[in-house]
Amino acid sequence: MRLGIRLLFGFFLVTGLAAFFTLRVFMAEVKPSVREVMEDMMVDTANILAELAGDDLAAGAIADGRFASHVRNYARRPIDAQIWGLAKQSLDFRVYVTDAGGKVVFDSENAATGQDYSRWRDVALTLRGEYGARATREVQQDDRSSVMYVAAPVQRDGKIIGVLTVAKPMSTIQAFIDRAERKILLSGALLLVLSLAIGVAVTLWVVWSIRKLRGYANAVGQGEKPAVPQIPGELGELAMAVDAMRLKLEGHEYIEDYVRALTHELKSPLAAIRGAGELLQDELPEDARREFSGQVLAQSGRMQALVDRMLELTKLEQRHAQVERERLPWAGVLKPFEVAAGSRAQHAVKVVISPEHADVHAEPGLLGLALSNLMENARSFAPQGSTITLEAGPDRIAVQDSGPGVADYALPRLGERFFSTVRPDGHTKGSGLGLAIVRQIMLLHGGRMVVRNTQPGLRVELHF
Repeated sequence: MRLGIRLLFGFFLVTGLAAFFTLRVFMAEVKPSVREVMEDMMVDTANILAELAGDDLAAGAIADGRFASHVRNYARRPIDAQIWGLAKQSLDFRVYVTDAGGKVVFDSENAATGQDYSRWRDVALTLRGEYGARATREVQQDDRSSVMYVAAPVQRDGKIIGVLTVAKPMSTIQAFIDRAERKILLSGALLLVLSLAIGVAVTLWVVWSIRKLRGYANAVGQGEKPAVPQIPGELGELAMAVDAMRLKLEGHEYIEDYVRALTHELKSPLAAIRGAGELLQDELPEDARREFSGQVLAQSGRMQALVDRMLELTKLEQRHAQVERERLPWAGVLKPFEVAAGSRAQHAVKVVISPEHADVHAEPGLLGLALSNLMENARSFAPQGSTITLEAGPDRIAVQDSGPGVADYALPRLGERFFSTVRPDGHTKGSGLGLAIVRQIMLLHGGRMVVRNTQPGLRVELHF
């Protein structure tokens, strides 16, 4: 399973479980909370009505007195109230009063008058001086049919002379409970969607950051020198730390590699100079002395050229500044190479630019250095009197010679430091630094060098 999917799955799992348990708690608390609020209001209502019913109950006229008349008038009142978007069109309080023995002496619905309610919790507890309340289901296993009863004592001269109970069906507030539950569910679903969106965004950011780090590491592994990815936070600090470690490791490896390679390349010319020097110490004919002196000069020149190219390549490989590109027309860039070839008899240079006004976006100095090394490499392998062709187009150029090319196994290694093949004369062999310099210049430009055999000849293409 990919990292992004694992992160998203983990985030969604944690968020989903949190949302599930949170919603479950909210849903479980809605109905009890509404009941608690309703019971609180019914306590106030019951105590107010108990005070109002006291005179009639003490006078024995509770069933026909002013209190009973007012309660019956309340039940017949028309009502049409909009309560936070919900319509209330009925008055739902039921009121009944018992005497000190628990017998119902007044019922607003005339359903229980004369019955003994002394064993019901609301009446029994209130007659004992305690808080009396109960909830009774009219239909078993159906919580919506529940009716809440809250009682208050009717007192005279500090004595309880009866109990007044206020009843209200839970079904009358069920619409409010259902609406609250719907809002909670919708809010929970919205929260889950938003959490998922945030999880997707965070996952994409983490995966994007890790992919940038991976791309950076792959580029370093291929010998490139990419810029450190700009990533905020700890991943950015990790990228900087990895880059610092890379520079230190590269520094050690770079020095070791160069010392080893340079020592190997200098062995041959040093051995030739040493041998010629030993022979020059003896008495030699003038022709032999001139020959060995020329050999010393030739090998010294070879070492000088090797050191110069080493310095050029070292500067390129250690360069960290950005390439300063310019738009350069190929006609102006390639003219000096065509003119220089005209002064030499060994090779002709043919320049082909298509379209005519094609140009290249590159740093002028580095572009000239790359083309110089390509031309020198082509002259080394092309037969005398042959033509070297420069084919240029938008941000690309190819150098084509008519030499023998190189073996297929060697193609992938062209551009490595100190890797070279034997020249057509069978004797001289280059340092391999020319194409290494070209390859490094292309890496600095973010481009690539492509080498292939064309039978005859070798074709080197630069794509900027």
